[in-house]
Amino acid sequence: MEELLRRSVEDILVVRERELRGLSVAFGGELLVSPPRALERLEARFKPFGYTPFLREERDNVWVQAIPLAAVTEAGTPWVNGLLFLATCVSTVWAGAGVLSGFRTFNPFAHPALMTASMVFALTLLLILVTHEFGHYFTARYYHASVSLPYFIPAPPPFIFGTLGAIIKMRSPARDRNSLFDIAVAGPLAGLAIAIPAILVGLSWGRVVAVPPDAHEPMFGDSLLMRFLVYLTFGSIPAGMDVGVHPVGLAGWVGLFVTALNLFPVGQLDGGRIAYALFGIHHRKVSVATFFALLALGVATQSWNWIVWAALLFFLVGFHHSPPLNDVTPLSAGRRVLGVGCLVLLVLLIPPVPIDIR
Repeated sequence: MEELLRRSVEDILVVRERELRGLSVAFGGELLVSPPRALERLEARFKPFGYTPFLREERDNVWVQAIPLAAVTEAGTPWVNGLLFLATCVSTVWAGAGVLSGFRTFNPFAHPALMTASMVFALTLLLILVTHEFGHYFTARYYHASVSLPYFIPAPPPFIFGTLGAIIKMRSPARDRNSLFDIAVAGPLAGLAIAIPAILVGLSWGRVVAVPPDAHEPMFGDSLLMRFLVYLTFGSIPAGMDVGVHPVGLAGWVGLFVTALNLFPVGQLDGGRIAYALFGIHHRKVSVATFFALLALGVATQSWNWIVWAALLFFLVGFHHSPPLNDVTPLSAGRRVLGVGCLVLLVLLIPPVPIDIR
């Protein structure tokens, strides 16, 4: 098999080295055609042998690694996606009622106005999340990547927003860094296109109120972007006062926060994919640095929010990201600018203390 694979690459790559890497074989040398063209030809030649080509740059050589991969299946279980979405609808309505009531015990049938407000909160939040996830989904489909429908994650108490967002499973590798970047960035930008107008509408329907000194309700921290939007609407807020935000605006705040969490450049998060597209094999260093920065932020602000998030990233997400098929073609200049803009956007979206329950 190795000899057959070598013959398949010899008119595409001047082979100088050869290595066995577990179940795969890699050939290193100089490409005779462009990386996209090389990938296209090698895919067609490797497929009958049950292998998929991956292109890398290592030790001043371009490497073609032939990896045996199982066939990608499109079959899914849409009923699971639907069931999780319905559960998330229920959990976000219930969570909205809890937040809007100050977590007081209440009879939903005796407080129809509160339940209506919680439904408005849930509907707005779900619209943001659905838009975010289908931004990923349709962009991935545009690039002919195999992806699942969104899996929404309901979250009962003590998670006060009723959901942990949603995930989409990528069943096949991204084709190159440019497509990887586009798939990653489409979700946050699509979600923000709904979240920011929701905040502006919620603020326009809200009012400035006095904060009782003995209040025991959750306080939602302001990011730089949120402060700017509040200033545009109300101007300077006097000490001892705060903005009573409409449920639509509260859902927009949650949308900004969820976007910020996803933009952290760690592992398989949206920000982790953007970091891989920007930095390639150095993305792991960025992920580790982000982890320690989160711990430092938690200590500096005396907030458990970021320490808990750092722990979740460490144990559940990790720092690894799978490479695209073509890891030789660099990210385009325009995407590099947008990628740096996403890192700046992360700074604008992070509230130093997201949630403070007093």
